[in-house]
Amino acid sequence: MGYGTKLRGLLDGTDLVMAPGAPDALTARLVEQAGFPAVYMTGFGATATLIGRPDVGLLTQTEMAIHAGNMARAVDLPVVADADTGYGGPANIERTVRQYEQTGVAAIHLEDQASPKRCGHMAGVKLVSPEEMEHRLRCAVASRDSDMLIIGRTDAVAAVGLHEALERARRYRDTGVDIVFVDAVKWIKDAEEIGRTIEGPLIISIVEGHETAKLKPEELKQMGFSLALYPLSTLLIATRAIQDVLGELRNSGTTHGRVDRMASYGEFSTVVDLDHFRSLDDQFGTG
Repeated sequence: MGYGTKLRGLLDGTDLVMAPGAPDALTARLVEQAGFPAVYMTGFGATATLIGRPDVGLLTQTEMAIHAGNMARAVDLPVVADADTGYGGPANIERTVRQYEQTGVAAIHLEDQASPKRCGHMAGVKLVSPEEMEHRLRCAVASRDSDMLIIGRTDAVAAVGLHEALERARRYRDTGVDIVFVDAVKWIKDAEEIGRTIEGPLIISIVEGHETAKLKPEELKQMGFSLALYPLSTLLIATRAIQDVLGELRNSGTTHGRVDRMASYGEFSTVVDLDHFRSLDDQFGTG
């Protein structure tokens, strides 16, 4: 069974599919080991970890696809991956779909932003026309040659408001995509409106600091959402932890006071599955 088919099965289930965001393959393994059914490759996190810069369209299609492939190979979970705008015209979109198919991810989402794109939660988001986005999505669906899901995402909430986002989501659903995704939903009343007016399956992105972060999985499922992405949780908590330990090292000259908050070497070895590679050496090594 391919990971796209596996994700479809999860979306058809009775429980909300929770997919924490992972900025890198190591975090994806931690998501898997925590028992989640899926993981989200966040473009925000990918940009931060690969080049240490904000999500303003700096990474290329090739960089994103390679990153997605590394993550997909690191886990035995469906990976939902950010594919930005498709990285150009129809020829670029076809290449994007086929490149991501080769990585083994379960799904990709394409968004309706104009260049230069940026994180959907940032100010200054600009949109292409709904007609142009419909062409993007139809091209993506026609280019697909696997069970990978195609997600049509609109960033209209941040740019022009919920009403336009709902209209775009309805139009995008008619292109043949598997799921529609209204991003940057901050308020519970807006999430409820999306669930009432757009046929499922639906995706919601949960970002700390927004009112929607209060919603529990059963509440989101009842509203009509099938998949919840938590794109920034792991990245933001890790950033603070690294800042804290570096601050202590700089100020006191030692990290001794932080040892009880760190994974041990043995625990980290388990996360990255060191025993598996030792067993390969034992079985097939020549030394």
